[in-house]
Amino acid sequence: MRDLNQLQSELGLYFHSSALLKQSMVHSSYLNENPDFHFQDNERMEFLGDALLNMIVAEKLFHEFPDFPEGKLTEIRVSLTRQEKLAEKASAINLGEYMLLGRGEDASGGRKRRNNLANTFEALIAALFLDKGIEECRLFIVGTFQDDLQSIKAGKIKPNFKALLQELTQADYRALPEYEVIESTGPDHDREFHVAVSLNEVVLAIGTGKSKKTAEAHAARLAYEKLSAIH
Repeated sequence: MRDLNQLQSELGLYFHSSALLKQSMVHSSYLNENPDFHFQDNERMEFLGDALLNMIVAEKLFHEFPDFPEGKLTEIRVSLTRQEKLAEKASAINLGEYMLLGRGEDASGGRKRRNNLANTFEALIAALFLDKGIEECRLFIVGTFQDDLQSIKAGKIKPNFKALLQELTQADYRALPEYEVIESTGPDHDREFHVAVSLNEVVLAIGTGKSKKTAEAHAARLAYEKLSAIH
């Protein structure tokens, strides 16, 4: 684990309580190997950070894009706060180097694991809020996503329908969508994949594409539009 003073220096954020910052870096695997460690893991802070992140991003989008309807705002918020995006933000500030990990988690690539990075980023947000208040937290989040906001204005960010579908099914059905390649057609150099997306073993939609990823995205869009029309 690198010196957290370096992280503060790189971020230009200086905590009153170094304990809060340190706790935000504690992965559960570290406590499994060090049960007498005097800090909790960062999972409760992750919970709080997730709520703060979504609220502040939603607030910024609401004011920044007054002509966007609710559905469009939701699409953008989910695209900005999905795990992949948060992991990118964490990697940009080398957050993985500051995590307290168990030896096994560390040896298996835990410092670069997407969910670890995203979760620690959310815990860092919570630590900042608890230490310095909502305004400093808002400044950090808005600053972190400033380039993304500019890309939205330029029309460069497209909806992530897999993330949107997952959020919708978790909220309304307490279940995650599952994807399965049901067919692939055409020669090897020009394959077309057919992917079914299901919820609780019920097929919602079938998408097609030149790659599995494209077909999954197509299926997710169709399923999202179908379920959204119900509400």
